[in-house]
Amino acid sequence: MAPNAKPMVHPDRKVVGFRPIKALRHFGKLVADKEDTEQVFHIIEALKGRKSLRQMEEFIATDEAQDLIRRDEDLVTSLDDHARWAGCAPNSLAQNYVRFMEREGLSAAGLVAESHKFKAREERFDDLYEWYVERLRDTHDLFHVLTGYGRDPLGEVCLLGFSYEQNHSPGVLFIATMGARQMKKESGLGEPVTAALREGRRLGREARKLAHQDLLSMLPDDIDAVRQRLNVGTPHAYQRCFAMLRELNPEYGLLEDRLAQAA
Repeated sequence: MAPNAKPMVHPDRKVVGFRPIKALRHFGKLVADKEDTEQVFHIIEALKGRKSLRQMEEFIATDEAQDLIRRDEDLVTSLDDHARWAGCAPNSLAQNYVRFMEREGLSAAGLVAESHKFKAREERFDDLYEWYVERLRDTHDLFHVLTGYGRDPLGEVCLLGFSYEQNHSPGVLFIATMGARQMKKESGLGEPVTAALREGRRLGREARKLAHQDLLSMLPDDIDAVRQRLNVGTPHAYQRCFAMLRELNPEYGLLEDRLAQAA
């Protein structure tokens, strides 16, 4: 089926209601192992609402979305082809993204594989809803790079807050809220963590919807110019709280620093 011939929502797809008990169970597993990314997808699936479905329908109706659908670019393959971006300037979005992914030992394909662990092939329908959800997933690490949020626990919480305001997935807000609660409990930094998450949500509201942009075409551009174009603000509250967490625990976030130095 040609990309532009896909149905909006496959007739066999069921958009389920809130399942908070299931979400809490998977959140417990995520707390026990913060690297168990599969649990994130379970939580989001358990708390799917219709607001994100309506946003998808509104986006699909735009000329920008129709252009992306017609072009049918393989976002994952393009992002993982680091050699393709080798000629870009050091401060380009592409080079910042490549450094981030190589430093963290990540790949766009790896995130796809994690998402497929919880959803069998027969549960992934060939419709525009699936195309949209996959686009939200595949741009996640570009969100990290554009926003300046690290992969430390606070950075992930704040980015989820940012992402919720962009995409309105209740599961994303649930993880952000529960993650912030866990961080405050462990660190004793109540207001600084709250302020960082609140800022993340505000920045998400103020920015243009990142996953709706033609991000591949922007990869060669200077990252500061892209941030300005998309109205992505600086996360000052996150930076302040990160520094406080480092004071409490000199090892906090050091894995990223060590990887950065080795890159």
